[in-house]
Amino acid sequence: MRFDVLTLHPDMVRGPLGASILGRATERGAIQVEVGDMREHGIGRHRTVDDTPYGGGAGMVLRVDVVVGAIEAARGEHGHVVLLSPQGQRFTQAHAQRLATREHLVFVCGHYEGFDARVEAHVDEMLSIGDFVVTGGEVAAVAMVDAVARLVPGVLGNDQSALDESFADGLLEYPQYTRPRVFRDQEVPEVLLSGHHERIDGWRREQAEARTRRRRPDLWAARAIDVDVPEE
Repeated sequence: MRFDVLTLHPDMVRGPLGASILGRATERGAIQVEVGDMREHGIGRHRTVDDTPYGGGAGMVLRVDVVVGAIEAARGEHGHVVLLSPQGQRFTQAHAQRLATREHLVFVCGHYEGFDARVEAHVDEMLSIGDFVVTGGEVAAVAMVDAVARLVPGVLGNDQSALDESFADGLLEYPQYTRPRVFRDQEVPEVLLSGHHERIDGWRREQAEARTRRRRPDLWAARAIDVDVPEE
């Protein structure tokens, strides 16, 4: 699977995506990550990428010709283009699972006061990491590439890990424990020491449901609607 990230600040993206699990997955060839500098498509001798907004207002706006030029250079034959914007749909695990079925994703990072609105006609969807504003789309791009890439077979090493985590089944993940068995009067639940896999699976499911009801009632309510879970 290939990821292209288009940005004005490549160093903000290369570091995180080249480290740890994603870095090793890239070295093994499980994924391919390319970071494109949109300034290469800038206008004139100074590679200008932005301009003042028509109608006036504070800040600068990324030019449509620059951004579309970068998109067209990266898109290729199968590229699915995601524009990163606080006005986009809020990114969830369901989005990550859907995007993980693509063979090529192109993430476009905004900056300054955003994009010329005509850019939207040249992308496939708009996504946001939440209802807040950051200085650029690089943070969102790194988060989304990470969330999607870890679902690609061979990236985690143990693909089952991605199936047991928070949001994978509309629930938060069950609590995990390791050594020491007792720490400051807190003991590991006895069921986890039993070796009885059916009991352990049942306990983990109960804990995941209880955590979701308590910590994220919004998720529990949505899941109750989706799978017709009876309210207690």
